[in-house]
Amino acid sequence: QVQLVESGGGLVQAGGSLRLSCAVSGRTFIDYAMGWFRQAPGKEREFVAAITWSGGRTYYADSVKGRFTISRDNAKNTLYLQMNSLKPEDTAVYYCARGHSQYYTGGMYSARSPHEYNYWGQGTQVTVSS
Repeated sequence: QVQLVESGGGLVQAGGSLRLSCAVSGRTFIDYAMGWFRQAPGKEREFVAAITWSGGRTYYADSVKGRFTISRDNAKNTLYLQMNSLKPEDTAVYYCARGHSQYYTGGMYSARSPHEYNYWGQGTQVTVSS
């Protein structure tokens, strides 16, 4: 059974930073691409960032590019999202998700689609105050 557990969320002032973690159970973490999504109240879940199995390729939503960094430690079965220069519009529940394979065959088009992922965490709340 694959389980994904996010942590690191919280309340931060605008301009601050947070680092989210996603611990993944199982021995096959290295075999899969991973992604982060978020969902704000009253809005649909949206893509934030994604990373291939080796970390060799990353993808970002335009809204977070240059501020957020996705990374992974395959030895620790952990995915990270470093969030800097946070804005009130970043407020949302953040979810990590496991992809179907090591890569995104369709590149960004695949990475940003929720249908590309088959396991999801329960989410961690990030609140950015103005």
